[in-house]
Amino acid sequence: MTDETLALRKLARQRWNMGISLSAVMVVIYFGFILLVAFHKKGLGSLIIPGLSVGIVLGALVIVLTWTVTWFYVRWANIHIDTKIERLNTKNDASSS
Repeated sequence: MTDETLALRKLARQRWNMGISLSAVMVVIYFGFILLVAFHKKGLGSLIIPGLSVGIVLGALVIVLTWTVTWFYVRWANIHIDTKIERLNTKNDASSS
């Protein structure tokens, strides 16, 4: 195998590992919230202020954490994956000319 192929496989493996890790984080966050809804209704129904319960705040937090995890992945991929792919493309363009 060529060096470029090995480098691309390594990048694919890194991307896959990050995707699996962040997916696991989201599964824990989401199912943790669902389990709270299922088994701790009284606690989630507790009012923080009139009209705002703990459940609403935690539900909004799940949404914000989803955005945060997505932002983290995009930033990570732009910094680590995209720059390395660009470097490989530049190297291939230079060697084919």
